[in-house]
Amino acid sequence: MTRLWDKGAPLDSRVLNFTAGEDYQLDDRLVPYDIEASIAHAEMLAEKALLSAEDLAVMRSALTAIGAEHSQGQWHISLEQEDCQTAIENMLTARIGAAGGRLHAGRSRNDQVLAALRLYMREVTHELANQAEGVAAALEALSKRDGAIVLPGYTHMQQAMPSTVALWAEGFAAEIRDDAAGLRQTLRRISRNPLGSAAGYGTPNLDIDRESTRRKLNFDATQEPVTAVQLSRGKAEAELLFEITLLLQDTGRLAADLLLFYTSEFGFVSLPQSFTTGSSIMPQKRNPDVLELIRGRSSLAQAALTEVLGITQKLNSGYHRDLQLIKAPLFRAIDCARQVLDILPSALQGIRFRPDNIRLDPGIHAAAAANALVARTGMPFREAYIKIAAEEHK
Repeated sequence: MTRLWDKGAPLDSRVLNFTAGEDYQLDDRLVPYDIEASIAHAEMLAEKALLSAEDLAVMRSALTAIGAEHSQGQWHISLEQEDCQTAIENMLTARIGAAGGRLHAGRSRNDQVLAALRLYMREVTHELANQAEGVAAALEALSKRDGAIVLPGYTHMQQAMPSTVALWAEGFAAEIRDDAAGLRQTLRRISRNPLGSAAGYGTPNLDIDRESTRRKLNFDATQEPVTAVQLSRGKAEAELLFEITLLLQDTGRLAADLLLFYTSEFGFVSLPQSFTTGSSIMPQKRNPDVLELIRGRSSLAQAALTEVLGITQKLNSGYHRDLQLIKAPLFRAIDCARQVLDILPSALQGIRFRPDNIRLDPGIHAAAAANALVARTGMPFREAYIKIAAEEHK
């Protein structure tokens, strides 16, 4: 096995373990995107007469097969290979011979990794936004079903003004749809073609076409100048993590409300048994574990965002190996969001509000009474406020 940077000198196994870390495992999800970017790069090289038509044909066929075999679980990246770039190029060379070594002309692992990562992030962003809209739709269905049920609206954890299930559910639905829009806005940074920037300073003496790979990979723009590419590392990732954090904060607050409503003291809602768990000691208990974990996972996304911002702050320009460490928190938060957004619509579908248990404090209509006095008499609101307050305290 030959690493892409190997020049024949021995490598201490401790260095391999430390530098590769978990990267080879994390890279498993990037394989299909690296294959896609590699084929686009090969086609561009052929257009610029840097690769023969024959080499391109066998290269495209071999890369496609390697990608298909990976998707079928026939191979995974090993620690010795370090990353998906080394694994794929070694497999390609083993299959088609020396022609496989021609693929790396005009690129570095730096722009290669970033291209695969951005293709992955672009797909994930659309997926998460669609999932978020699915949660919003589930809330709107709940509103349609139970919307007329009266709820107390709270400020400072005290009953404040009358509300309804519709107002409560549709408020969360609106914010979660806004989160979906926020996710899609991250594509401005994600959809920039880094290929051709190589290690950060372009490809001297090699005539390549960065616009060609941009078109083939459907990026919105080619990132210029080449020195901006490495300076941008971590920014699209942090922006995506920020939007994920906002989304999971909204789902966490939704879960917090439902957890309060589910307590025996409130009893505003019932949960289906299929979405609750039992106690190992108390036979009567049904526990809302799903909602508790949804509430808790918002903190995991925020921690991932803080981690990425901490890795990139105060780095000098150019590439640094520290940037490899961005993958773990990014992938962790993406997976966390996927899980929350996958289970939440089904949980919402099973929730039922229990109007017989919902009681409104008598004073909850005080603001409405003050407003009615203003509308009926033309009294200044502040005077109406004082008058109603005095009546409430008789």
